[in-house]
This record gives sequence, structure tokens and C-alpha cells, in this order.
Amino acid sequence: MRPELRTSYRQDIALFNTGSKQLAVGVLLVVALLLPFATPDEWLHVLEMGCVAAIGAIGLNLVTGYAGQVSLGHAFFLAVGAYTAAALSGDPDGRTIGYGITEILIWLPAAGLVAALTGVIVAPLATRLRGLYLAIVTLGLVFLGGHLWAEWDDLTGGPNIGREAATPVLLGYPLNQDGPYLTKDQQMYLLMAVLLVIFALAARNLARSKIGRAFNAIRDRDIAAGIIGVSLPKYKTIAFAVSSAYAGCAGALMHASSGFFTPETFNLLLSVLFIAMVLIGGAGTISGSIMGAFFLTLLPRLTLELPAFLPFLSGIPSDTPNVFQLNQILYGALIIVFLIFEPRGLFGIWIRIRNYWKAWPFSY
Repeated sequence: MRPELRTSYRQDIALFNTGSKQLAVGVLLVVALLLPFATPDEWLHVLEMGCVAAIGAIGLNLVTGYAGQVSLGHAFFLAVGAYTAAALSGDPDGRTIGYGITEILIWLPAAGLVAALTGVIVAPLATRLRGLYLAIVTLGLVFLGGHLWAEWDDLTGGPNIGREAATPVLLGYPLNQDGPYLTKDQQMYLLMAVLLVIFALAARNLARSKIGRAFNAIRDRDIAAGIIGVSLPKYKTIAFAVSSAYAGCAGALMHASSGFFTPETFNLLLSVLFIAMVLIGGAGTISGSIMGAFFLTLLPRLTLELPAFLPFLSGIPSDTPNVFQLNQILYGALIIVFLIFEPRGLFGIWIRIRNYWKAWPFSY
């Protein structure tokens, strides 16, 4: 039996093309829905942030992993979405811009739309630049945005002060406070999990479509893609627009639970973190984006538990890296390790394990 053998084109592009995938997805969905009833709220909050990070990582993977357009400016589009949603949801009589529209079905699509329009404005650069040059230009967006957010006090609240995040109200029901049956963290986790499923399925279907195949052609050899009739300006613009929309929605949701954020949140480190999610999870795969996002979201929480298992860490002198500083060291180290030893990331490791058991006891 050959694990990757496909006998028809329809089977090759099917959303879940094997029975085992259908079963695995079904089991994961059931576990995700039951998880809030068997997990402490502090861990649910971490998983909630993992869902949000996964949405943003999927967006970055669409433009970088699928379309091959290296972007280091993801934090800028996250900020655009966050401030769009916060402005729509904010108090009209508050110290920052606000319109009092707290319904998530309004401010979430609006955040994605404004971020997508911003991505369309940036996209013409992608048609003229590629590789390192494009990465440097998108990197400039982060610094440009940092200056804009710091100076636009009416929108952002100013440096070190910040403003309230978007208020999550679904059909008149506030999700950011304890309800009669579910706690705030349970409600927010379920909301983020459902949104992650929706965004992931949408991205997977996009990748299977004509647009997704055009992305792959541009990524593999853009000159050849242009020769065979793929419109580079059109599909690069679509890639940036869709990626920016995902980032905008993720930015809008990122602080909806905590209810507050500052301009300093959307810095270069945040862009690097999302790049790490894509590289560690697996570039060019939706599943890899989700794996990488949850892995790096859970990593800081797991490092906090290290002193309990490694007592010598609690005695580290103050002038040496502590557990919190270890996170940044681990991000860089993991990127290097995965690029050298497993370029396909966690998704590649999973494929190796899956193929081994499907082909067992044969080694070929």
C-alpha cells in the first residue's frame, strides 16, 4: 500500500481524501468542543490565544508558504485589524475614537475588510519586488506602523497608555463575562475554536482552487507561471489581500478577551513570532500553521512549568537568562533547528510518522 497514491484528480484535491483523515478531523472536533468542560480556565485562555494565533498564521502561510511572497510585516496588518475593531466597538464618549458597535458579526468582518484593503495597497510592491527585497519592504511596514500608532493618540490611546479592545458581543450576548452556564474563558475559547475551524476550512478550500494552484505556480517559478498565463499582479494582489484579511481578523480577536492593548504590542517580535509559527509548523500547509501556532503559544506556558521539573532553574542568578527570556532564545533556536533538520516542520514530522505506520512492516 502506498500512502500518497491517488487514483483520480477528484481524490487528490478532496478536502479530506481518506477515511482516516475524516475520522481524525471528527475526533479532533469532538475533543475541541469537550475540552472547555475538562480544562482549567487558565489553560483555556492559553488555548484561546492559540486559536487566534492559528488564524493569523494561516493568513501568513497563504502569502508566504503558498504564494512564495516573503512578508515580515504581519504585525502591521494585525494592528490594522485590531484598531479597526476597537474603533468600531469603542465607547463613543470615551477618550479614544469609538462608535459603540459591539456586535462581533459587524466589527470582525470590518477588521478583515480594512486590513484586506490595506494589503491591496501594499500588493503593487509585490509585483515589482521579490525575495529579500520584498521582505525588507514589508519589514518597513512594521516600523512605519509603529510610528503611526505612537502618534495617533485619538485612535490608539498613545504609547504606554493604550486603549480598550473590541468588545465581543454575539447577537446581543456578551461573551467577555461569565454567563449562567459557562465562564468567560469557556465562552471565548468556544468562539475562537469555531472561528478557527471556519477560517481553516476557507483557507483549505482556497488552496485547492484555481487561485491556490496559481499561488503554487508563482511560488515555485514565477517567471514560468507568467509565461503559461498566470497573471502575477492579479494573484499576488489576491494573496496579500487574503493574508491581510486573516491577519486583520486575528488582530481584532487577539485582545478581545483581555480587553486592553497598547501600540507596543505590534512590534517586530510579533512578526518574527508568526514567521516562526509558519516555519516550525510547516510552510505551505494549513495544518502546519495550526500546529506551529499552538506549539509556540503553549511554549511560554510550558517554560513556566520548567522550574517544577528542573529545580535548578529556580536558582538561576538574576544576571542570567530567566525562564521568560528563554522564550525568545527558544524561538530562534527552534527556527534554526527546523530549517536545518526538518524544513517541512511539525507537519513534516507528522507525515513521516503517518507514512511509517501506513507502510508498516515494510520500510519502503
